[in-house]
Amino acid sequence: MTGRRPLAGRVVAASCRRPWLVLLLALALGGAALLVTIRDFAITTDTTELISPELDWRRQRAAFTAAFPQHIDSIVVVIDAATPEQGDAAAAALAARLQAEPQHVRRAWLPEGGPFLERHGLLLLPLSEVQATTERLIAAQPLLGPLAADPGLRGVLSALATILDGVRRGEAGLGDIRRMMADLADAFEAAAAGRPTHFSWRRLMATGSAVPSDGRRILLVQPVLDFGALEPGAAASAAIRQAAREIGLEPARGVTVRLTGAVPLADEEFATLAQDAVAMTSAMLIALLGILWLAVRSTRYVLAILATTLLGLLLTTGLGLLAVGRFNLISVAFIPLFVGLGIDFAIQVAVRSQAERPAHPRLAEALAASGAGLGSSLALAAAAVAAGFFAFLPTSYVGVSELGAIAGLGMGIAFAMSLTVLPALLVLLRPKPRGGAQRGSGGFARAEAAVRQHRTGILLAGAVAALASVALLPWLRFDFDPLHLRNPHAESVSTLAELLVDPDRTPNTIDILAPSLTEADALARRLAVLPEVSRAVTLSSLIPARQGEKLALIEDAAMLLAPTFEAGPPPPAPTDAALVQQLRRTAAALRDGAEAADATAVAEAHRLAAALDALAAGPAAARDAAAAAVTVPLETLLRQIRTLLQAGPVTWDTLPPDLVADWMATDGRARILVFPHGEVGDNDGLRGFVDAVRAVAPGATGTPVIIREAGDSIVLAFLQAAALSAITIALLLYLALRRLSDVGRAMLPVLLSGLLTLGSCVLLDEPLNFANIIALPLLLGIGVAFNIYFVSAWRAEAGELVHASLMRAVVFSALTTATAFGALWISSHPGTASMGRLLMMALGWELAITLLFRPALLARPPATARPGQTSALGLFSVGICLPWVGAI
Repeated sequence: MTGRRPLAGRVVAASCRRPWLVLLLALALGGAALLVTIRDFAITTDTTELISPELDWRRQRAAFTAAFPQHIDSIVVVIDAATPEQGDAAAAALAARLQAEPQHVRRAWLPEGGPFLERHGLLLLPLSEVQATTERLIAAQPLLGPLAADPGLRGVLSALATILDGVRRGEAGLGDIRRMMADLADAFEAAAAGRPTHFSWRRLMATGSAVPSDGRRILLVQPVLDFGALEPGAAASAAIRQAAREIGLEPARGVTVRLTGAVPLADEEFATLAQDAVAMTSAMLIALLGILWLAVRSTRYVLAILATTLLGLLLTTGLGLLAVGRFNLISVAFIPLFVGLGIDFAIQVAVRSQAERPAHPRLAEALAASGAGLGSSLALAAAAVAAGFFAFLPTSYVGVSELGAIAGLGMGIAFAMSLTVLPALLVLLRPKPRGGAQRGSGGFARAEAAVRQHRTGILLAGAVAALASVALLPWLRFDFDPLHLRNPHAESVSTLAELLVDPDRTPNTIDILAPSLTEADALARRLAVLPEVSRAVTLSSLIPARQGEKLALIEDAAMLLAPTFEAGPPPPAPTDAALVQQLRRTAAALRDGAEAADATAVAEAHRLAAALDALAAGPAAARDAAAAAVTVPLETLLRQIRTLLQAGPVTWDTLPPDLVADWMATDGRARILVFPHGEVGDNDGLRGFVDAVRAVAPGATGTPVIIREAGDSIVLAFLQAAALSAITIALLLYLALRRLSDVGRAMLPVLLSGLLTLGSCVLLDEPLNFANIIALPLLLGIGVAFNIYFVSAWRAEAGELVHASLMRAVVFSALTTATAFGALWISSHPGTASMGRLLMMALGWELAITLLFRPALLARPPATARPGQTSALGLFSVGICLPWVGAI
């Protein structure tokens, strides 16, 4: 070799001469980084910090949060009970119990219940429904009277006997009580058999058939959160579950308690990711070690590469904490980014050093020669990839902006480590030289020769594939719904999915802040007439309309039912023997009254009679269970009827302060809650609802607005970063390569790989989403780095040995990244799995381009053009790049 060795070669040579010094300095820096990591490590799981708070929709959300903080970061407790009465009792008991947990719960309240709504809720219904309800109560007086006088199993049997007497006298038909007999038979059969038994008087008195959700109640909890923990709401959620168990709210007793809402969704998201961590990590490590060994065929080389990568990762972690303060849910992705690209740099040096061993028998000389040959291309690749990452800095997507800052710094660390620590470790480990050409090199050389023979056809095929992919781009989908990225089997997700289809409890509602209640009411009237809106609610909605007419109906019912509820204390409980006799008498009366009725009623009468006989013949515990099944809900029903019959005029002064605080801010601003018409589960429905509401109220916020705006902000951030990184990388390449045609040769494979990946997403129905879009920076970095290696070697007119080693290094680097991160595919988390699928598709195309398109593109020797001279290829490249940038 003549002339002075390049700087990179001199750095590698110096590291080889003083390996212990280099290693000690690296370990010292690693120790300092470890101390910084231990001292300052913090990660926030608050997803609101991932997007810039300076955006208009974030400001609007912040204003609403400041006005109504109780509606943010809540836990929605969904209580499903076997009966409506059981649901009411369970919700009230759990709310009261949670108020005694101030260390975990700030507030717990029933948005659909509470003393005010129990007393005055009937007034909020339309006049026709109030009239129908009071008429049903009056019609049920013959049944309610005996039950109120003796609210137990004896009273139920007495009321049934009275009705049967009327049937015998012809005053009523057995078919009139068919439903009552069927429900009582179900409950008493279960009690006699020792099974859990449930009975609802409310369902019995209601018109129409019971709906499955009539036993569902919603409890809202404002938890105490710990954002320093990986699961900020875990302690509060555990306290809620423990409280539910302590008061007997269990499936075995007919009550199911589930948690959803913003807090459980975020916590279970992390838990789902951690669920497969061991399996994914094991798969990644096995794949990483296997492909690395195939690349270098030396255990000592593998150890040196892994040690260099891990030490570089530690340095990047410490430097990243110093740069951004703390990690977030997105910025922690710097770990796979660094591993994927850092290992690539190390593989390039390792494989090239093995290729240099025949010409440089001493390992130090071979490493220095590899550094001299690769230094400029590695430096350019590191700079270009870092520029691509730094392009995210000016975007509003703070999560990826911080990721770009950390990953960009990491590229500098990976480059420095590959030229210093890796050579030093290899000199100390002294891997044995491998005789002859590297295994597989001949195959790469033969493949490259075949590609050169069919250069024109391959380039034409690449152009056709690119055009076909461009034609498919209009069908590329971006899934804005974050629910699709979560584990559908997680409790919070499955529960939320059920609420989404409930028009009265859907979380897809929009909140609006109005300057005053008067303006809120006027705006609500304008919103209510929109076809996309089912209703718009304000505090004024809690002041019933036509109160005089409704109160008159309630007062009439109260006057007629007063004797029913003014009975004296109930008689003493019967003895068990007396209850057995009454059960048998009632069974006999049922059989006697079933002689001249319709077949269905007769069948139910005989079934109920058989159940009563079974109770009479069974143990006392069965009769106690039957008594509890009818008595507990009866007491709840009677209490609720007494309460609603005490309804009075509702005025602004009678509204409870807590209820007012949910709708009026302390500064007089008023809240409007807008419900969608029908489901808005897909992107189009959600956008239509948001656009319609915001056309009337531009300052609207809420879950649909956040989903839509966050999606738009993230997509815009990636498009801006893509345009900026493309321009920056192109300029950097031009400054380094000084030929527009060479810039085109470096950029065209990246564009082709991106087009083929996006086209494959369309064909395989793999939409982009908030998770897999994060893989794009890694793909950009790998593609740019690979192209720089090949173009640099091509410009230097390197020999066949260098070409073969470069091809080997690139192929195994791509395989290492593909197999390692392809392990994400096995995750049960849909978002993580989609990232793995996209990475596998993209890296598969990158391998195909590496083996076919790129060698064909570089098949001709470099022209002897002067620096800055253009060519047809350069102009063609610009012609492709500029429309992309313009479109972005």
